Amino acid sequence: MSGSYDDSVGVEVSSDSFWEVGNYKRTVKRIDDGYRLCNDLMSCIHERARIEKAYAQQLTEWAKKWRQLVEKGPQYGTVEKAWHAFMSEAERVSELHLDVKGSLMNEDFEKVKNWQKEAFHKQMMGGFKETKEAEDGFRKAQKPWAKRLKEVEASKKAYHAACKEEKLAVSREANSKADPALNPEQLKKLQDKVDKSKQDVLKTKEKYEKSLKELDNATPQYMENMEQVFEQCQQFEEKRLQFFREVLLEVQKHLDLSTVSNYKNIYRDLEQNIKVADAVEDLRWFRANHGPGMSMNWPQFEEWSADLNRTLSRREKKKAADGVTLTGINQTGDQGLQHKKNSSVSNYEKNQSDATEWSDEETSNPFSSNDAHGEINPFDEDASPTVEVRVRALYDYEGQEHDELSFKSGEELTKIEDEDEQGWCKGRLDNGQVGLYPANYVETIQ
Repeated sequence: MSGSYDDSVGVEVSSDSFWEVGNYKRTVKRIDDGYRLCNDLMSCIHERARIEKAYAQQLTEWAKKWRQLVEKGPQYGTVEKAWHAFMSEAERVSELHLDVKGSLMNEDFEKVKNWQKEAFHKQMMGGFKETKEAEDGFRKAQKPWAKRLKEVEASKKAYHAACKEEKLAVSREANSKADPALNPEQLKKLQDKVDKSKQDVLKTKEKYEKSLKELDNATPQYMENMEQVFEQCQQFEEKRLQFFREVLLEVQKHLDLSTVSNYKNIYRDLEQNIKVADAVEDLRWFRANHGPGMSMNWPQFEEWSADLNRTLSRREKKKAADGVTLTGINQTGDQGLQHKKNSSVSNYEKNQSDATEWSDEETSNPFSSNDAHGEINPFDEDASPTVEVRVRALYDYEGQEHDELSFKSGEELTKIEDEDEQGWCKGRLDNGQVGLYPANYVETIQ
């Protein structure tokens, strides 16, 4: 072991051993690293908590969007309820992930923060008390041995210098013997120089050996003192490592939703809601509410009246018919069970409109055009002026039927008819194509 000791600036080490003077600083630095690792762990937990929160918010927004789309769409009955169960699942999972976020921040993050505060004590002049104590302990343990090491280095340097001087003196003396110009007195001086350099070599060698022996004698005590301080640092680091392990286990428990009973219940309920879907029941409901099971205000003979002499438009007739109770309708079979309330003329008109709008083969519908067989459709309302409005697409939409428009998010088009009862609008693309599109897929351009 070698090096030069300096109380103020430390030591220039010549090897990587812990026992070299000044190499304890890596152990001391570990304390400062421990404080920084606490900050890193808190940052890690905080970022995961933000991800959990963002995921929860995205689930909630997704559920809200699709709940509205399903409610306004054509799906009905028990399958609609099963579809809604997916949105309920997302909302419930969102709540659980918000709970995870709360546990990470309120428990794990705070636990690390409080432990860091208790384990590391900042000093007025900067740094930590624990770091200074370890630094002082190592310096105190190393100082006596380092002082002797410094003496060894000095005596070694003196010894090597004496050996060099002796070699030069011997060389000069040998060269002088071959020089006839030198007188006896000069030769005597060279000889004395050789004798003196040999004595210096012996003295410096003895001093070097003595200082080295003293260093060897002090080494056991030096090692014992250094081991003692090192063990104190080890114990401090062990507490941090054990604490980190404890915190990571707590984080794992908070993240593991498979052990949360409510999490299992979410998917048990989702499965049950989907299995409850009954196609036969849905078809029976559709028959009763939108098919042959509906009541009808069948035409009956009416006497002429002066009040009926004025010709009314279809829109006025529809308005006047709203709320009028139909009579004289006989219901049989499922019709009597499904319809306890009487219908109005407007219900018939609405369902005629629905049938036209959702028909797979629009060209085969005799009421789908104003010019069926070259005649005006008597069931169409009088055309009313509609204010055209420019709108912008919020999402991509791919038309599912030939009478539906397709567009990309951000594309602009013109709304030419307002939203109907089923959430559809009629619009025109800039290329002139006219068709239907979901009303909630666009926003009005201000």
